[in-house]
Amino acid sequence: MSRAADPHAIDARAARRAFSKASGHYDQAAVLQAEVRRLLLERLQMLKLQPRVALDLGCGTGMASKQLQQRHPASLVIAMDAALGMLGQADQQHSFMQRMFGSGFQRVCADAFRLPLRDASVDLVFSNLMLQWCEPPDAVFAEIRRVLKPEGVLLFSSFGPDTLKELRAAWAAVDARTHVNRFIDMHDLGDAMMRAGLSEPVLDVERFTLTYADAMSLMRELKAIGAHNVTAGRRHGLTGRAALKQMSAAYETYRRDGVLPASYEVVCGQAWGNADPRQHLLHEGEVRIPLTQIARRRSGNPHD
Repeated sequence: MSRAADPHAIDARAARRAFSKASGHYDQAAVLQAEVRRLLLERLQMLKLQPRVALDLGCGTGMASKQLQQRHPASLVIAMDAALGMLGQADQQHSFMQRMFGSGFQRVCADAFRLPLRDASVDLVFSNLMLQWCEPPDAVFAEIRRVLKPEGVLLFSSFGPDTLKELRAAWAAVDARTHVNRFIDMHDLGDAMMRAGLSEPVLDVERFTLTYADAMSLMRELKAIGAHNVTAGRRHGLTGRAALKQMSAAYETYRRDGVLPASYEVVCGQAWGNADPRQHLLHEGEVRIPLTQIARRRSGNPHD
């Protein structure tokens, strides 16, 4: 099926508009995004990296960029997002850094499919819940692979297929249109990383459940963070009250203990920039040696 005929294809221009419009109140509503960012930064801390150049890809309002700059004050931190409104909010974090520490991070408006960076110029690509807005992921991973140094690291999070499964099922009871994004499976993301030339990908899944008084509260929160339905198969124009009422009634079948659940499957991934690594420094004094290399050593001369 061509992308033009795919009802789940993402309208990138509509997505940029939605996030720019939501940028002023994004942080107040993006509770899950903040929690996943915290977990991703914890994982980064375990790697003991000292990046000279760090890219916060899909930086949003710049909260991760600020924390990366605080952790690595000597580093060049680049906050990059396709939504100009988000970068406007990131300016506030940059100004805070300048007032408090005398230096801030760089802000760049650019598309993840076409990174305006030199080959092998970045030590760290950090990306929190951005990749699900990019189709196909292969193209983004290829760009990340291009700009990463051989020893550079990619650390990212994205949403998996079980995300908003209740909302998807509730809308399916109303009509056959697409109302919720299609989210890519962890294994498919891993395959895409390998095809792009990223090495030693490691992926795992974290699951979260948020609860709401009613379905419309969830819908309002998604709108507040800019997570509109921007699929090609969406209804163009306002959704009628009757359809919303029907969706809300279908969602009620999931009510437990007085609240409605909204499931989120978060895929966390890590990979290195070198397509054929020999060893990578993970922790102080600890070296990663690929299993393929160990196998070659064991099968060779034991005195080598």
